[in-house]
Amino acid sequence: MKPEIENLIQTLKERFDKHMKRHPEMIWELIEQKLVTKPNKLESLLQMELTGGEPDVIGKDTTTNEFIFCDCSPETPKGRVSLCYDQQAWDKRKENKPAGSAMEMAISMGIEILNEAQYIELQKLGPFDLKTSSWINTPQDIRNLGGALFGDCRFGRVFFYHNTAESYYGVRGFRGLLKI
Repeated sequence: MKPEIENLIQTLKERFDKHMKRHPEMIWELIEQKLVTKPNKLESLLQMELTGGEPDVIGKDTTTNEFIFCDCSPETPKGRVSLCYDQQAWDKRKENKPAGSAMEMAISMGIEILNEAQYIELQKLGPFDLKTSSWINTPQDIRNLGGALFGDCRFGRVFFYHNTAESYYGVRGFRGLLKI
């Protein structure tokens, strides 16, 4: 096993132990057993970690028996900001193009961008995005009209907003989810 993967597993275990309220009644050894058999998923978790996501286990999909990892950094991951929503939005921008798009970066990392319901569930585990915002997987009917959604937490509540998909800001990134 590569040293960076070994370090990642140790970091994930420490985070797991530190934040037990995110995953009550889960046992790290069972999660680790599954992790070591999924090298592609470990690479995705490593990308989440390297871009500042601080991934942690937040649940288990009872249908597929997969553990759910999600970015749990207090603010949107710093290594994933200043991105427009998707490739179509990036292509549409004629000037001042961002470095890339949230959807394309998520695909390249092997993760999913949170949808509205997942973002709300994450916010139940702690306050996230108090000073930043995160792109949300946008329903196609909104995307067809040129818009995209993002969320944040202000005043103790989750808010969702809209913007043109080609917009980008230094305080807006995206949060990812990975099932293992």
